[in-house]
Amino acid sequence: MSSTRRVTLAAATLLFAALLGGCATNPGAVTPSPADQSAGESPANGSGSDGDIEAAWLDGGRMVGIVTQGSSTCVPVADDVELADGVLTVTLVVPGDRAQPCTRDLVPRVTLVGLPEPVDPSAGLRIVAKGEGLDEDTDLDGVDLPMPDGPTDYQPTAGWTDEDGQFVILTWGSSSCPPVIEDVQATGEAEVTVTFQEPPADQVCTMDIGPRGNVAQVEGLDDDSDVELVLIGGGPEFDGIRIPIVG
Repeated sequence: MSSTRRVTLAAATLLFAALLGGCATNPGAVTPSPADQSAGESPANGSGSDGDIEAAWLDGGRMVGIVTQGSSTCVPVADDVELADGVLTVTLVVPGDRAQPCTRDLVPRVTLVGLPEPVDPSAGLRIVAKGEGLDEDTDLDGVDLPMPDGPTDYQPTAGWTDEDGQFVILTWGSSSCPPVIEDVQATGEAEVTVTFQEPPADQVCTMDIGPRGNVAQVEGLDDDSDVELVLIGGGPEFDGIRIPIVG
């Protein structure tokens, strides 16, 4: 990566263990904005990805986010995950029990993939994604993180992809009420602020704690090294939380 890129729960434990095992849950769904949903509909199976993939380190190296292009309402999940000789091979599928068709929009969306065993984030990782019209690979450059030690602490994390200005945000909370990004701004030379939409007052959420992923894009940074992310909005969930964007 160039120099400009150096910028309780028993239920929760079981859910994360399922993610690490590569089971076909949908923790990486990107909640689309109203604009995303206005592009028409296509059959539920017509949600294949288009173009190259991107990836980001998350959760202190315990997880990666794989960014594909496709329908915002039919986000693929990791059906099979294998790690061997520094190569992570992931088979992506769209859940087959969807009752609603896929929108025809073409947006970046993220699939969260728990690594099946600890890896050294500083050594980098090659990622191969197959399925859903994909047969792509990318190199996830090493980052200055220690080897993961123990399970997640359920704290938000964020990581840059190789796409200029693009990063992935991992948060933890109700899987049925993922946060929706309202605004992304560069608010300093090394600061980005993401504002989440306020949830409806009558919103009812499941009581689980699972990983949720968002893809964000920011402009106006001269350098993306040592950048701090500020998370605000989204009801009581985010109140000026500050985290680094790794990568």
